[in-house]
Amino acid sequence: MTDAFSGDTPDTPYVAVDADVLDANIAALAAQTAGSGMAVRPHGKTHKCAQIARRQVAAGAVGLTVATIGEAEAFARSGIDDLFIAYPLWLTENKGARLRELSERTALRLAVDSAAGAESMAHALGDARDAVEVLVEVDSGQHRTGCDPTRAGSVAARALSVGLRVVGVFTFPGHGYRPGHREETAHQESAALSTAADAVTSVGVDPVVRSGGSTPTVEFADAGVLTEVRPGVYPFNDAQQVALGRAGITDVSLMVMATVVHREPGRFVLDCGSKILGTERPEWVSGFGLLLDHPDARVVALSEHHATVVTDTVVPELGSVLRVAPNHVCITVNLVDDLVVTAGGAVVDRWSVMARGANT
Repeated sequence: MTDAFSGDTPDTPYVAVDADVLDANIAALAAQTAGSGMAVRPHGKTHKCAQIARRQVAAGAVGLTVATIGEAEAFARSGIDDLFIAYPLWLTENKGARLRELSERTALRLAVDSAAGAESMAHALGDARDAVEVLVEVDSGQHRTGCDPTRAGSVAARALSVGLRVVGVFTFPGHGYRPGHREETAHQESAALSTAADAVTSVGVDPVVRSGGSTPTVEFADAGVLTEVRPGVYPFNDAQQVALGRAGITDVSLMVMATVVHREPGRFVLDCGSKILGTERPEWVSGFGLLLDHPDARVVALSEHHATVVTDTVVPELGSVLRVAPNHVCITVNLVDDLVVTAGGAVVDRWSVMARGANT
């Protein structure tokens, strides 16, 4: 079998990360939050990569947020010792055993959003229930998971009654992924967390943790209410963040490198498709990815291994290698085994996407 690498030049399509831009993005958020009183707990589901997690912790992050027990296990193995699974888990006996084992080697924080969920968690954790911290999730407007902020107190009270150690509240302002709504969403997040904090205080919980913040909304996070922010996409950025005005083209550190394999007037085809770019396309994004060197071109169609691009300007030559920012970088990362790392325009390393597929 022939290795996909020839010298320092990988075969396309592949996912590249510009380490210089990546480090600048991590440093920018650290500088933004410095002195605010808000801790940074980045979401690891975006990068799933030990090397990036370590860079974030070195820049001041207090730990990592993850989406699943599997991601928590992967990052714990890589040395991250403070983890929050920001998902209202419904625990089976096996998941409870995995969490008990995790709690023995890392500080662990879990989420509940219902009385029944708290009861299930306490039962599954058994004697380890006091070894973890618990946050009550509230809905700040996305209408996915999370209880109404006014009900946070009753959920917290039930969690306390079954022996869980409740330390605060959290939310995810995911509805900030709409053009022109980032600041408004951050205000809604603040109001929801403030209401929820009052509700849990009324049942005897000191809400020392009030956690929120997404990449689109983090610059508007209310440090008077929030104690912690959990952005995920910011080390990479993507086409969505550019469309939202959260990032510029030069702030995108992760890109799919693809070759022009067909061309004709006004149209060309790249050798990257849905199996590396993903298929997500919000109505407010112009195509299935952003060509960083041809921002006026549009990726109008994807098949599994082809991306069809239209342009009113010069069509690139056959064999040209172009940079494509995916719409949703989290999806692209989960579609590849590793990230090709560049610095100063040269390939310098290859980082494993070690939590890829850790969905349970």
